[in-house]
Amino acid sequence: MGRLRYPVIALLLALVILLAYPGMLANEAMFPDDGDGISHVSSLRAAYLGADSYLAQCWGIGKIGAPQAWQVATGGESIIVAVLDTGIDENHRDLAGKVILEINFSDSPTCDDLYGHGTHTAGIIAGIAPECQLMNVKVCDDVGRCEASAAARGIIWAVNHGAKVINIGFCVESSPYLELAINYAWSQGAVIVAAAGNEGKSTPVYPAYYDNCVAVASINGNDSLALLSNHGDWVDVAAPGSNIYSTLPQNQYGYKSGTSSAAAHVSGVAALVCSVAKDTNGSGVINDEVRQAIENNCFPLSVAGTGKGCINASEAVTAVTSSN
Repeated sequence: MGRLRYPVIALLLALVILLAYPGMLANEAMFPDDGDGISHVSSLRAAYLGADSYLAQCWGIGKIGAPQAWQVATGGESIIVAVLDTGIDENHRDLAGKVILEINFSDSPTCDDLYGHGTHTAGIIAGIAPECQLMNVKVCDDVGRCEASAAARGIIWAVNHGAKVINIGFCVESSPYLELAINYAWSQGAVIVAAAGNEGKSTPVYPAYYDNCVAVASINGNDSLALLSNHGDWVDVAAPGSNIYSTLPQNQYGYKSGTSSAAAHVSGVAALVCSVAKDTNGSGVINDEVRQAIENNCFPLSVAGTGKGCINASEAVTAVTSSN
């Protein structure tokens, strides 16, 4: 399905999903601004240069040119990134004050991250776009499993609550409701980033394969396809995803590998670009400009099946600011 350009149609599609899944507004919570955002942002920006910071161990941040991009953009508090995952530990010292909304669409009794995957993802995004805010949209259970219906509900909820970027670090079965949710999110101006999967194959996976998702493969520090990363002509871009150091629950840190970590890098860059992009084609939204800037300013890789290449945060933000 192509992009939906008509708001009435988009709203009707959202209504269809809402009616299909009437429990969408359960377990919603909002976190007030506690005034800690400014100092947190400052510490994150400065921390990359500090040997004691977890960011100093995040090779992917330097690889994609994020420190250079920070000279132009750092995300902005108006840019909300929805992390559809296993939850986020919002009490982690490097994520404190970042999570402004949370909701649970999984069968877990809590929005908390008992698995660790979502907190790791959130740390990557916040490290790249330190001024953005996060939504904790728990759609995966406490062992990492997710249903397409939960993902669709989470996407619609996130967009309706102001998400500009939606990070999806998992794969599910294709579903008409899920595709409708993706298309609705795109029509409302959101950038949807999805992991290409970790099976070492070229067969497309969902939701990454949908037209209105940015499908992300994973590379290692040698610019080679990461072990087990899916790949193919359906992949849009690649990003660091091997041995990525980030936040874990209970103020811990650790390494994870996979296309979910790669997707988080792209979502972080999307947040940076969103904060400086303008609607240059009169479409009424900026997600098309953001996606174009990310995909058209990658540095090429010699590995087949990695789309336009590895994302380049510095070049992407420069591209949109120069065209404004």
